[in-house]
Amino acid sequence: MRWVRDLTGRFPQRPHYDQKELDNECEQIILSFLREKYGECHLPISTDDLSIMVEHDTSDLDLYVDLSTEGEDIEGLTDFFPDKKPAVKIAKELSLQSWRQNRLRTTLTHEYGHVKFHAFLWNFNQPKLIPDSSLALGPRCKRGSILDAPITDWMEWQAGYVCGSILMPLTFLQKLVQSAMKDWGLYSWIPVDSDHARELIARVSEVFDVSNDAARVRLIKLGYLLKIKQGANIFGD
Repeated sequence: MRWVRDLTGRFPQRPHYDQKELDNECEQIILSFLREKYGECHLPISTDDLSIMVEHDTSDLDLYVDLSTEGEDIEGLTDFFPDKKPAVKIAKELSLQSWRQNRLRTTLTHEYGHVKFHAFLWNFNQPKLIPDSSLALGPRCKRGSILDAPITDWMEWQAGYVCGSILMPLTFLQKLVQSAMKDWGLYSWIPVDSDHARELIARVSEVFDVSNDAARVRLIKLGYLLKIKQGANIFGD
């Protein structure tokens, strides 16, 4: 991690993490948790275990909160304090409606990203926040930014990356992708709109118990899927 200027105005400086750094740390977090609890590592991690992991590093985790007053499409939030662990709140709909299980899993791990990688900012250096900002306590996370926030919103982007890295640890995901590409006789990236991409997304979704959207975003960020039309010449020749 290195310090860079925070162009959002939240802090004078903010932490910058390389993707490899986040992947390595997240894999160690999830594997250490599973080994400590079960003596071995089996994926996908259950939703109950995700909740336990978040509870361990927070002062409070509430999965049944009415977040309608927080703003449109807010599904999770993390409040930070200078003198105690963060508190995480998740929109009650995600827990009460079984068909939103994947969204509950991604929201939990997104908020965990804030807890593990941002809480120290409230202890190390009191935030210099934008006046009247909703970030007075901590981030309010909208549905559309849980998985794939723009990189200019560094806090949400980092939490989104951690979300994918916790649910789909890099080493395990690499083995799955390499096995699939070997079966298909492929040795490079795959166009995101191709049949191979759709099959790969489905495999990742099933193995790690995540939505197709979460699997696709993770594969794109790691460079396995490329956003070009199948058969296009990316060199323009």
